[in-house]
Amino acid sequence: MHLISGKNIARSIEVSLRSSIEKLGIRPHLVVFLIGEHAPSKTYVANKRAACARVGIQSTVYELPSSLSQCSLLERIQNANQEKKTHAILVQMPLPPHICAQAVQSAIAPEKDVDGFHPLNMGKTLLGQTGGIYPCTPLGICTLLETLPVSFAEKEAVIVGRSSIVGKPLAAMLLAKTGVAPSSVTITHSKTHNLGTITKRAELLIAASGVAHLIGKEMVKEGAIVIDVGISRDEKNNRLVGDVSFAAVQERASYITPVPGGVGPMTVAMLLKNTLLCAERQL
Repeated sequence: MHLISGKNIARSIEVSLRSSIEKLGIRPHLVVFLIGEHAPSKTYVANKRAACARVGIQSTVYELPSSLSQCSLLERIQNANQEKKTHAILVQMPLPPHICAQAVQSAIAPEKDVDGFHPLNMGKTLLGQTGGIYPCTPLGICTLLETLPVSFAEKEAVIVGRSSIVGKPLAAMLLAKTGVAPSSVTITHSKTHNLGTITKRAELLIAASGVAHLIGKEMVKEGAIVIDVGISRDEKNNRLVGDVSFAAVQERASYITPVPGGVGPMTVAMLLKNTLLCAERQL
């Protein structure tokens, strides 16, 4: 079993990005809107700000109350869209219940949509078109897979998770003609009938359901590559865990990502990469 350290890969990406930013001639500027007092969101945003600082990206975070109206948030986004010195915009999820995430994602200018969730960018991803912005987590997974000394051409991939943030765009990206394209991709979810029968076929298994320890050893094929996207808090032991029962599954996997330290750092690295891309396209 080989452990895939997303943390180490992300560090090497940051070194390359820092060099590219130094040569750019301007300092990319990321604006983040953080609404409410959701503790994990505050931690995620703090980590993103620290990563921006490491590579030379300017970041501005607007911390707003959970009582903020959707109209007020959309107005702030439009102001950021029109600000030439703002190259990339991120609205941290989740949002308060009275604010529609889809309306917010659609309000961000496509060229500043660093998360890649605007319908135009998502459409280009699903259609396999160039010129868009890929969602950070699927892009991070594909980038991580590219580092492995493995040919995916004849492998069967199974994704457990059907979200628009990970599962759907990742399936489209894996099906594209790239260096990590498997022969087939199957999308399942936590309530799929006979889920274990399907996952056990996978030579590339990507767990992104958000259900802690959903994937057990008996559900994994011997020698499979296992990518764990999920992250949940085990309140009993006060630690973060993934969708995969790591201790058991690592006995069968040829490669596996840990939680934390696997996909998470890659997502942040792709946020930095997308911010640079946004700035380059607006020169």
